[in-house]
Amino acid sequence: MRRGVAAVAVALLLLAGCTEDKREKPEPEPAPDLTSPPRAVAIDPGPFEAGPFEPPEHGAYFGAWIKPDELTHVGRITAVDGLEESLGRRLDFINTYRRFDQMMGTASDKEFLSQGANLMISWATGDNRSILAGEHDRLIRQQARAIRKIKKPVLLRMRWEMDRPNLRATMWSGADYIAAWKYVREIFRKERTENVSWVWCPTAEGFIRGEAPDFYPGDDQVDWTCVDVYAGAVFQPIGKLMGPFLDWASQRPKPIVIGEFGVAKAWGSAGRAAWLKDAERTFKANRQIKAIAYFESNPDGNGPKQQFQLTGDEAAFDVFHSLVRDPYFNARG
Repeated sequence: MRRGVAAVAVALLLLAGCTEDKREKPEPEPAPDLTSPPRAVAIDPGPFEAGPFEPPEHGAYFGAWIKPDELTHVGRITAVDGLEESLGRRLDFINTYRRFDQMMGTASDKEFLSQGANLMISWATGDNRSILAGEHDRLIRQQARAIRKIKKPVLLRMRWEMDRPNLRATMWSGADYIAAWKYVREIFRKERTENVSWVWCPTAEGFIRGEAPDFYPGDDQVDWTCVDVYAGAVFQPIGKLMGPFLDWASQRPKPIVIGEFGVAKAWGSAGRAAWLKDAERTFKANRQIKAIAYFESNPDGNGPKQQFQLTGDEAAFDVFHSLVRDPYFNARG
């Protein structure tokens, strides 16, 4: 009896091995061509009417979001200081994120401003229809006053990436978003908050799907156009990833800020380095791009295709270091 059981077990193991051998192995992802000429869109490079946050006459500003170990005043300062020390330069502007009710002009905001940096505030406003119903007027007025007290020009990304499918429950539609944008801008006007450049910033994927333009409030409402673009789940040249956006933006007399860009850890040091070299060439080839901000973060719980921190990746960071030390991205002199 035992011999029979053993024979069956052996047969099952052999069968399992044969099945394993016959399984189709996934095809390796094709390596994109990162050496061909970068994607460029012909456009008059300005000057542009961009609100109080004026673009540089030549080159582009460089900024970043740096994920702190702790979301505290000390944590934020330490994170920015650490990256600046590694790069050997100050950031022109710092991307910082705020919930709808999280007040602007924090202690760390003031510290960055005192060091000569500017702010790009990414403001996660709430449900568009509740905004239009007047349910948040008091909060919006408080935020307008807080930004007014900053006094220096601020880039404000009101509900960036509004075109993401997972935000549809609070965005409702492009028309609702546009109406809410105008509603908030009017409150800021009544509060005499005049140091804001309004930044409209959807995703590169939203342009690929053709949905992002439905959320555009209009040339009279927007000061800077913007896009968030990543080599995350898909490894392609940045010019291809944001090509539909560049085509669209070239038809508008607005400067562009790349609100977030990054290349994922999953693509390896050599791949990341090549992608960043191509990104630098693409930014320079499109003179309408007047500011760029890297997303220096490995968000908690994300896999390697959603981890973008360059610190610790020697080959990729060396290319990044070269990019940010280039005179083109030191527009303030």
